Amino acid sequence: MAEDRAAPALMDLPDEVRHRIHVLVAEVLPDVAKLPAPLRKVADFAPTRRARLGAGAMTAALDADEDFRDRVAVQVAGSLPQPVVDLMELTPGRSPVTPAALAWLCRPDGWQDVLDAALAGLGQRATGEDDGEADRLREQAAAADQAIRDLRARHRDEVALLKTENATLRRKLGEARAALRQARSTADDANTAADELRDRAEAAAAQAEKELRRLRSQVARMEDQARADRRVGRTEREETSLRARLLLDAVIDAANGLRRELALPPVSGAPADRLEASLASEGTREPTSAGSLGPNSPALLQQYLALPRARLIVDGYNVSKTAWPALSLEAQRTRLLQGLAPVVARTGVEATVVFDAASSASRPVVATPRGVKVVFSPQGVIADQVISELVATEPQGRVVIVVSSDQEVARDASAAGARSVAAEALVGLLARTP
Repeated sequence: MAEDRAAPALMDLPDEVRHRIHVLVAEVLPDVAKLPAPLRKVADFAPTRRARLGAGAMTAALDADEDFRDRVAVQVAGSLPQPVVDLMELTPGRSPVTPAALAWLCRPDGWQDVLDAALAGLGQRATGEDDGEADRLREQAAAADQAIRDLRARHRDEVALLKTENATLRRKLGEARAALRQARSTADDANTAADELRDRAEAAAAQAEKELRRLRSQVARMEDQARADRRVGRTEREETSLRARLLLDAVIDAANGLRRELALPPVSGAPADRLEASLASEGTREPTSAGSLGPNSPALLQQYLALPRARLIVDGYNVSKTAWPALSLEAQRTRLLQGLAPVVARTGVEATVVFDAASSASRPVVATPRGVKVVFSPQGVIADQVISELVATEPQGRVVIVVSSDQEVARDASAAGARSVAAEALVGLLARTP
């Protein structure tokens, strides 16, 4: 019986049947239990890669292990869209490769007959294909012979064309050589002309260089002449200045000699000093008949400030604490300076306010009005000493007014020739100023 015949080995099957079996096995390989070690290495690959890389291991395992083939056959049969028997039917026009592969792999009843018939069909197709291949090869050989004949004819034409082109190129080469000889002759003539032009250019350049040296020499002479003229002019100016200076010195010496001849004493004080002294000692009366003016009188301070080129020195904190004792020192300084600014602007007096800062190492920032100078005494020096130094620096005869209720300050100021008024006089004057 057919079932008793031994199954052919996979290696003995035609290549296309064996390849189809490999593809079928590769599709279900991960689902097959107890894979041989060589196939476990490719089981995780893509199916196409499994069929290519694991073909040898599949062939060996399927031929050697019948149980493995049965397990694979079960998985393949389960993965097919139709029953294996239906897919194994050999019908006209249908390729026998898949029926042969399924018959060998799954082996249902009658599989050997199907395999034999499929292999026979493959053999007939191969024979027909071989005959067709021979005819096709003969046709290709005939076409190749014709192509060779055509190629030889074309090569002959190309050789003839190349010979013609070679002759043309040889003729052109001869013409080019003749033109080159002519060009060299022309170039020699041009070089000769260029040499002549270069010689003429060098001669012109030498002439131009000679002329340039002459002009430079002339410019140098003119510059020397200009420097000499400047020295002469400077000497004349110096002589004129010297003559004027000598004349001025003669006039000064004559004036000094006249002063010595007449024994004129040096000038001290001012024309109004006597009148100012009498006013200060006798006093005046206010229009309101308030009585004689004293150190506390704003009217007396007003009269002093009206004197020519008067100098006002204010004991800052002495006045501010007299006027606004409840305010902070910063507020006192601001009120005093803001009130003093209009007085200075109206009278034109030169005013300096001295604040005591002997016990402080820092100096506050003060917004100084126009015409008013603000001075802080140095550390360790009281304002009284600064006021005494300011009074001492003024020339004798100038009207200097010191505003302070400190008796020592007033006494030192009077001894130095200054006029002293009390802080109340300035406070009253500031109160009158709008």
